[in-house]
Amino acid sequence: MAKKYRILVVDDEESITFLLKTELEEVSEFDVDVALNGTEAINLIQTAIYDVVLLDIKMPRVSGMDVLKHINEHSPTTQVIMLTNVVDFKTAIETIKLGAYDFVSKPYDSQQLIATVRRATERRQLVIDKEVMKRELNRISGASDLVGASAVFRNAVENARKVANSEAFVLIQGASGTGKELIAHLLHNESPRRDQPFVAVNCASIPDQLLETELFGHEKGAFTNAYAAKQGLVEVADGGTLFLDEVGDISQPTQAKLLRFLETGEFRRVGGTNSMKVDVRVVSASNKDLPAEVHAGRFREDLLYRLNVVSIKLPSLKERKEDIPSLVDHFLKRKSKSKPKTVSAEAMVILERYDWPGNVRELEHVIEGATVLSRDETIEARDLWINPSLSGQMASPVSDTSPIEQLGILSLEEIERRHIEVALKHNQWNRIKTAQMLGITPKTLYLKIKKYGIKAEK
Repeated sequence: MAKKYRILVVDDEESITFLLKTELEEVSEFDVDVALNGTEAINLIQTAIYDVVLLDIKMPRVSGMDVLKHINEHSPTTQVIMLTNVVDFKTAIETIKLGAYDFVSKPYDSQQLIATVRRATERRQLVIDKEVMKRELNRISGASDLVGASAVFRNAVENARKVANSEAFVLIQGASGTGKELIAHLLHNESPRRDQPFVAVNCASIPDQLLETELFGHEKGAFTNAYAAKQGLVEVADGGTLFLDEVGDISQPTQAKLLRFLETGEFRRVGGTNSMKVDVRVVSASNKDLPAEVHAGRFREDLLYRLNVVSIKLPSLKERKEDIPSLVDHFLKRKSKSKPKTVSAEAMVILERYDWPGNVRELEHVIEGATVLSRDETIEARDLWINPSLSGQMASPVSDTSPIEQLGILSLEEIERRHIEVALKHNQWNRIKTAQMLGITPKTLYLKIKKYGIKAEK
């Protein structure tokens, strides 16, 4: 789907705005609006999201400088190109210091102007991509390949591919750790929006009072410490895909605002009075039984109907145990810095017998821990004690002819203490990385370190 760039031309000379609009609209991907004064420009900027603004410096009453300051405060990703006479070069340079992208002198060369506008749209996209990438790096990425050949899993993947090319909203249902975000990535990457942003929001990890401003942004002064306006993630995702993970954890007041946005594409920043509109495809996911949540009065029925245009159900790992060997091989290759380790036959039997309540994510963590614990190139059954339930599986032989080496009975606390200590050593005692590896918060890790008296090696 070709991206349409919204351009705003602001000049108090009607002949110039008419000429600029005519020339710019000859470029098929440009959609051009005009404003004949600064006040009109500010009103338009408050109701629409523009990629580029062509802005005359000298205008009566509300000058180009005033409009530039408003844009910097309320729409910081919008790129501004100043229109100036040759004698205004000194002023034009001042606007660059104030945040303008570039300036073009009058009379201008139309090809040069179009080239400058194109560069400005590319710069805005880079700014947005940087924000998206920053969010991707700040969370545990779900960018792994989809691994598995079981019929139930391939059926879910094929269903996702069938609807990827449409604009339909999709609800992905499945227990935690089944790979819901991987399916969301698939829906985006095989859609016409693949070249636009993919923005993921974990609704369960953001405090309810912050989720609205995270989604829709806020205006300067909307609440304490709101020193500047902030664009919401729906604006960052404009033209692309917005992934709402764990949507079942959204509070009812925010559910109502989300429903309005899904129905119209319109939203208001927190503390704002003007409606804005974006074009995003929404993919949502939940590990909860949302119809049951509706019945219990915790989730809006109309919101469920809006999100659940197409439903994709992901199987648990217990339902696709034949995929465990290929998943193990995939994780070993991903976790190894050099030659990947292998898993012994006895260890693989234990992995296949276990029911994996934490699903693929739990398997990944077990393989990562076993890779650290294993002293040899082959991961043995004894290296799987990282998971207490797997340790229990080792208590009974997997066959009559191959008894497994016993480690002795350990308390759950002792197993946890050893596991944390090994993980800390693996990460050179970096608590942030260790907490991510263990799937807990840094605060929880700190409390457990204090509880068990774990001390860094000197």
